Amino acid sequence: MAIASQYNAKQVEDKWYNYWMENGYFHSEVDEREPYTIVIPPPNVTGVLHMGHMLNNTIQDVLVRRARLKGYNACWVPGTDHASIATEAKVVAKLKAEGINKNDLSREEFLQHAWEWTHKHGGIILEQLKKLGASCDWERTKFTMDEDMSASVIKVFVDLYEKGLIYRGYRMVNWDPEAQTTLSDEEVIYQEKQGNLYYLNYKIEGVEDALTIATTRPETILGDTAICINPNDERFTHLKGKRAIVPINNRVIPIIEDEYVDMEFGTGCLKVTPAHDENDKMLGDKHHLEVIDIFNDDATLNSYGLHYEGKDRFTVRKEITRELEELGVLQKIEEHTNKVGTSERTGAVIEPKLSDQWFLKMKDLAEPAIKAVVGDDINLVPDKFLNTYKYWMENVRDWNVSRQLWWGHQIPAYFYGDGKEDFVVAETIEVALEKAKEKTGNQNLQISSLRQDKDALDTWFSSWLWPMSVFNGILEPENKEIQYYYPTNDLVTAPEILFFWVARMIMAGYEYRGERPFKNVYLTGIVRDKQRRKMSKSLGNSPDPLGLIEQYGADGVRVGMLLSSPAGNDLMFDEDLCKQGSAFTNKIWNAFRLVKGWEVSEEKEQPETAKIAMEWYKAKFQKTLREIEDHFSKYRISDALMSTYKLIWDDYCSWFLEMVKPAFGEPVDAVTFKAVISILEDNLKILHPFIPFASEEIWQEITGRTPGEALIISKWPVQQSFNENIIAEFAVASEVITGIRKIRKEKNISFKNEVEFRVLNNEETSTYFDPVIVKMGNLSSLEYVKKQVEGALSFRVKSNDYFIPVTGAIDVEAEITKLEEELNYTSGFLKSVEKKLSNERFVNNAPEKVVAIEKAKKADAEAKIEALKASLASLK
Repeated sequence: MAIASQYNAKQVEDKWYNYWMENGYFHSEVDEREPYTIVIPPPNVTGVLHMGHMLNNTIQDVLVRRARLKGYNACWVPGTDHASIATEAKVVAKLKAEGINKNDLSREEFLQHAWEWTHKHGGIILEQLKKLGASCDWERTKFTMDEDMSASVIKVFVDLYEKGLIYRGYRMVNWDPEAQTTLSDEEVIYQEKQGNLYYLNYKIEGVEDALTIATTRPETILGDTAICINPNDERFTHLKGKRAIVPINNRVIPIIEDEYVDMEFGTGCLKVTPAHDENDKMLGDKHHLEVIDIFNDDATLNSYGLHYEGKDRFTVRKEITRELEELGVLQKIEEHTNKVGTSERTGAVIEPKLSDQWFLKMKDLAEPAIKAVVGDDINLVPDKFLNTYKYWMENVRDWNVSRQLWWGHQIPAYFYGDGKEDFVVAETIEVALEKAKEKTGNQNLQISSLRQDKDALDTWFSSWLWPMSVFNGILEPENKEIQYYYPTNDLVTAPEILFFWVARMIMAGYEYRGERPFKNVYLTGIVRDKQRRKMSKSLGNSPDPLGLIEQYGADGVRVGMLLSSPAGNDLMFDEDLCKQGSAFTNKIWNAFRLVKGWEVSEEKEQPETAKIAMEWYKAKFQKTLREIEDHFSKYRISDALMSTYKLIWDDYCSWFLEMVKPAFGEPVDAVTFKAVISILEDNLKILHPFIPFASEEIWQEITGRTPGEALIISKWPVQQSFNENIIAEFAVASEVITGIRKIRKEKNISFKNEVEFRVLNNEETSTYFDPVIVKMGNLSSLEYVKKQVEGALSFRVKSNDYFIPVTGAIDVEAEITKLEEELNYTSGFLKSVEKKLSNERFVNNAPEKVVAIEKAKKADAEAKIEALKASLASLK
């Protein structure tokens, strides 16, 4: 069958992916081999493939495929996260489009819609990952709302509550008015925004006097319950013990004293709104102030907002500013930059809010997680994130784990009365009833008397159990799978969820298994465009990943993503990288076509050049294999690919195949052909993690394969000792061959014509590669001489001089004229550079880099002049 002139990814990729799936090559079962386990960072069930997913999952697939080749029992567990906020928002929007209001539904009715949406739209991203070549164990696919996963979450919540680590408290929380739920501190992103400082006058009760406060949020004055001054501030001594009048609502509030107030900021007076600022709440508790919440859950004003009731907070800010100005209360407005908290989920500006929530104490859980990372039990790659991790963990705050959502794991707390403490926590309502009876002493309580907490758990509360729960390690801690696959080996994720997820998984691992959940955490960079902008739909700078695969093939895209993706550093993505990856795939395909196109002779003897080529390439392969292994051990995946790339493109395709291929029209000897096939197979093995589809296609076609003899389950090449000298000797020989080819090109000497070659071996270098030089340079002869060769073109490699006699091949006089002109020009250039460098003013005042460039020009010119003089001497 004729081999296609170009590699066709469209014809290959689905074929081999289906083949791998049908033969169960991705699936893992417990056996006697050493396991290699990765759990996928579960993408949102609402998600579709983006460039960040492409990078992350390509890296995971490279690690898994390599582990499979190295004989490990590779298990890559895929799955999705129920994504409470994102999914509920999509379902609410769908219902709204159908004319249905969520609040008109019961929880059960809403959840039915949510499940219908999830079954219809969820998991699309996992199907898309198959197009990338992800070799996940799809039979193990998990969803954080699966029955066993949910049971694990509830069991852990109850356990932590019974240990005294989970508690219910009335606290200031981060409120997302768009999603209408609380968020943890880690889900709040602080952004610098341009705002204003509004200077407002508050009248003093009973006197013709006023004080001025400065605020960034004038709408919150309607919730003021005090003005605070610093007791050491002599400017306000006359106000001690007096009361102020809030503008607009005319509420009379006390003037309190506290050293918390910064005398240098604003006016030195602080309005106190305990319901809407965490620091104000602290002051309010300390001074027993009234707490007035002026906002509804959607950040519109409630009845405390008077005539602004029902209006959005930002609309009110504009309108109340005008009213304050009309009342003569607004003194001035200054521009002011401050950090504004926004929701990581919806982008809405966070509103501080007092609320009853569930919290998890983190300090004790954090201790073993800090020791694990600081003590190298767990490695962060790159380690530049270590200090950030340590600082965050040492200053960790209690985790707000409750969310005011219906989609998610409903908190297993059951209320039996109206008091704040009238509840029990249990895995089932039946157990809750028994606990409630025991707690109250009332044996007449019925299940109908219990009301389960309406809130759901934070999505991360299920994700932090992921490495254990996917193997059912919470419900059945001694089952054979958790014992075998846990702890996992590598985790590949993004730095921005180091605390959301990674740190919490480490805490959960030590709490519930007494050991680390993984050994290594590979933190990828952010995929950015050429202008260093983060890729996003809103900017329109993010290409469609599936479109890239369609255009360049999955292998091309994988190579393109990895070519410049060092761990922890951002990837400046350029579509040309995928084009380069596609070209690399086609280069390998053409090498395969070349070898398959050779006619093989059993009678022909192996030429010396082939023997030399084999010895050299095997040494070069082993040296590169050692480099690749070292790169992988340090998680330098991009470097491992680059070493592979250079070996295949430069050493194998450009040199080795040229060294061993037979003359045009002649067959290759059987010994060489067999060795070439063996070498190609080893090449395919180290290529496979990076370009799985093309490598499998070539593997299957290069020679007859028995059923089940697939590249994906072959054996990674074994490291062996190698001859360093032969590698060094070929480096010199390759420079010589390049020198010959350069002269041929410059002097228009046809490569079809043989030329003589002379060597002045000043260094007594090895002659081992002389047969290769003769073949690759198309030389009629190679002789060693004792002195310069007259009437010849020359070049130098190391300390040796090489000559190509050109009598009759070129016009010697014309060549001399050309060389003399070039020598004159270069000499003049050198003088101009030397003049500049002899100028002390220039050398002393110019930037160091500029001076270095001039010195490099000088060195280059001197070397060129020496070479030109040598060429002239040989021709005269």
